[in-house]
Amino acid sequence: MIVRDRPSPLRLFLIMRGSVLPNIWTSLLGTTLLAIAVTFTQGTLWGHKIAIGAVPFTLMGLPLAIFLGFRNNAAYDRYWEGRKQWGELVLRSRNLARQCLSLVDEDALRTRMIRRAIAYAHALRHRLRRSDPAADAAPWLEKVEWERVRHLPNLPHALMLEMGADLGTLARARRIEPCLVPALDASLSAMTGVAAACERIQGTPIPFSYTLLLHRTAYLYCVLLPFGLVDAIGDLTPVVTLLVAYTFFGLDALGDEIEEPFGTSDHDLPLEAICRTIEIDLRTALGDPTLPPPLMPVDYRLS
Repeated sequence: MIVRDRPSPLRLFLIMRGSVLPNIWTSLLGTTLLAIAVTFTQGTLWGHKIAIGAVPFTLMGLPLAIFLGFRNNAAYDRYWEGRKQWGELVLRSRNLARQCLSLVDEDALRTRMIRRAIAYAHALRHRLRRSDPAADAAPWLEKVEWERVRHLPNLPHALMLEMGADLGTLARARRIEPCLVPALDASLSAMTGVAAACERIQGTPIPFSYTLLLHRTAYLYCVLLPFGLVDAIGDLTPVVTLLVAYTFFGLDALGDEIEEPFGTSDHDLPLEAICRTIEIDLRTALGDPTLPPPLMPVDYRLS
């Protein structure tokens, strides 16, 4: 995620980090070169004058802008829903640590549950990013437990089953008041719900046919636009085409960037920083004096 203050107007046009321009520059270049060629030939193609006029582009431009805005709103809803779910995980992890410290009398077991909650956050992050969780999750689990769960297909779910087993052991042994069990179980259920919601977002993209239609329409509009402008504005056709193409291609690319919020691109959620926040809070609850520092943006990027 890009974290920076709003730049000055002069620097606004020079910033590349966090811009969609690197993703669309080839399309912009191709469209601008076409507009230059159309301007040079006055809209003549193989000896035939292509006279489209501005009316079709007026009729197409407004619906295209509306649908691009609608798709970007849908993509941002997915991004914001993902952020809310990870905020919920931070809240529930803190609640679990507090409940374990105040309601569970057995020191070894409550320590194991809190450390397992740290492993759970890291495991969920790696599951969503399809990366190896061993380096981040294994240090928080007992060696026997890690060997038991490491090869299971859904590591966060496996860790939550371990949590439930420990809670059941406490309840059956009467080492926790029965009336307090539902409170702890509610925290575990909410953490499981966060994982399920994130998997829902990741596993249900915006329908491809809708995205494909917008891609095609945006490219068709920008490719044909010079033929509709050349008779009206002449030599300014490449400039206007470039500005319009930047707007439409940029909105299209921006929707693609934020549609899947759990990746590792500049515009995705800072899951590593959120996991570090959870780790700091839970290690503080355990009384660990060697806390890691919060992750800070590097070159304006927070991972």
